[in-house]
Amino acid sequence: MSEDQLPGAQDTFISHLVELRNRLVKASIAVLVVFVVLFLIWPGPAAIYDFLARPMMDSLPAGAKMIATGITTPFLIPMKLTLLVALVLALPWVLYQVWAFIAPGLYAHEKRLVAPLVVSSSLLFIAGVAFSYFLVFGKVFKFINEFSPKSITVAPDIENYFDFVMTMCLAFGVTFEVPIVVIVLVRMGLVSVEKLKSIRPYVIVGAFVVAAVVTPPDVMSQLFLAIPLCLLFEIGLLIAPLFVRATKAPDTDPSEA
Repeated sequence: MSEDQLPGAQDTFISHLVELRNRLVKASIAVLVVFVVLFLIWPGPAAIYDFLARPMMDSLPAGAKMIATGITTPFLIPMKLTLLVALVLALPWVLYQVWAFIAPGLYAHEKRLVAPLVVSSSLLFIAGVAFSYFLVFGKVFKFINEFSPKSITVAPDIENYFDFVMTMCLAFGVTFEVPIVVIVLVRMGLVSVEKLKSIRPYVIVGAFVVAAVVTPPDVMSQLFLAIPLCLLFEIGLLIAPLFVRATKAPDTDPSEA
């Protein structure tokens, strides 16, 4: 690069940094606004945590409650949860800022590739979190509490419960991204659909291994994670060829070269 081109390149780089900063600021403001609304107007951090704790509370004996062993824990845990909920609710706007930043540098067929992946990956992650909360938690907590000896009084600590629930939600949210992973691998040409089908038995075994490591040591929760993982892998195999055809770059006309 010649010396007269260097200032222009620097200006372009700086302009990209400024644009990135502006997008990050807009995304952060959106999360902050949603957090303030949830914290001050409706429904409040306490109500949000009560909603998160409902699967556990429904499985405990009548009159049982959770405990807080830390002095600031009853304040900090609901605040952390409210911030996470604000981030999830503001996710569409955050993703739009990401898209607005990278879209000008993409070709038309690349835009057809990125936009569906961003939207579908977000929806799948939220679906995984909802699946774990509405279907898995209630059954797992009930099984664990029924299995515990009668001589034990079950009184979960709210911080431990929060960490456990966030870990499980993250595990199920990431698990539901399996179709996206399959589609990206096939679209980038790193592996073919036929190759993925040939390793299906290894994928099934791997799904149960991952479920055994991530979930609590009970068969029910492991099945709740492993079975959707296998099904989502099959869905990815079905959608990948369609997605590849839909996002294929147009053939270049030799006369235009």
